[in-house]
Amino acid sequence: MEGIHRDESADIGLGGLGRRGGRAGRAYDPNVLLAIDIGNSNLTAGLFRNGALVAPRRAATPRGATADQLELLLQDLLGLDDVAFGDVSSIVCASVVPAVDAALGVVAERRERPLLMATAGVVPLPVRVERPWEVGADRLVTALAALRLHGAPAIIVDLGTATTFDCLAGDGAYVGGAIAPGLELGLEALAARTAKLPRIELRTPDRAIGRDTVAAMQSGAILGYQGLVAGLLGRMRRELADASDVAPEAVRVLLTGGLSAAPWVSALHGVDVIDPDLTLRGLAILHAALAGGEPLELGLGGGAGSGPPILEP
Repeated sequence: MEGIHRDESADIGLGGLGRRGGRAGRAYDPNVLLAIDIGNSNLTAGLFRNGALVAPRRAATPRGATADQLELLLQDLLGLDDVAFGDVSSIVCASVVPAVDAALGVVAERRERPLLMATAGVVPLPVRVERPWEVGADRLVTALAALRLHGAPAIIVDLGTATTFDCLAGDGAYVGGAIAPGLELGLEALAARTAKLPRIELRTPDRAIGRDTVAAMQSGAILGYQGLVAGLLGRMRRELADASDVAPEAVRVLLTGGLSAAPWVSALHGVDVIDPDLTLRGLAILHAALAGGEPLELGLGGGAGSGPPILEP
């Protein structure tokens, strides 16, 4: 994938460029934001200083955790970068696991830190689908980051427990997408629902025709999944290009999610940006847009210029 930009440290334009470092003697920094993305499989926490992501960390999602257990987990993740919970000034979160939301609310209240929960109704992004309230807030937050940082039209592919495709029209409106089972989820189901098929290593095979069971499963899983992603991207790219009156090459493709850095992704063509932390950046952008003000209503219109301004990285 020659020419792909791996966006690992982009400043999201909310302030000066942050730097990791100790703050001995300072118990509280008013410019430190803790962004939390609670997914079905992983909880991702990112620390932002003056708008720059400086410490992304991941852990398994603690679905049954009490508030005390969740607080300990967050403290441990922050401690990996010599940061204390007391340094955090605000918390912003997108979640698809309601049970963890409640525990986080208790933690934020106990720590006396403001908590902004991302919902579809507060993300400042025009949404043009049949039932906009059904779109996951995490998907809209990621789309917001893609728009602000990389422009539109665009397709965002989130490779996680599920693989989601989210589309931004040329005017910046969210216009829908697709949802498919994630690669690892498919393999787990295959191993669990069959008597003789084993769990396998996610490695790209040398050939499509497997000569043993493991090679055949790797071919079906890896090469098959590459085909799924490439096929959907090709069709969506053409549809967005026609709707936006641009060439298909003008539609940007961004990959994010826990599997976006997997070796097999390198075989996908036409990818412009790989940023595993795009949702965290979107949460920081959302927090900057809403902190201190009223939440923005979900836009359903969407003429030219109705979307948020585009900030170049």
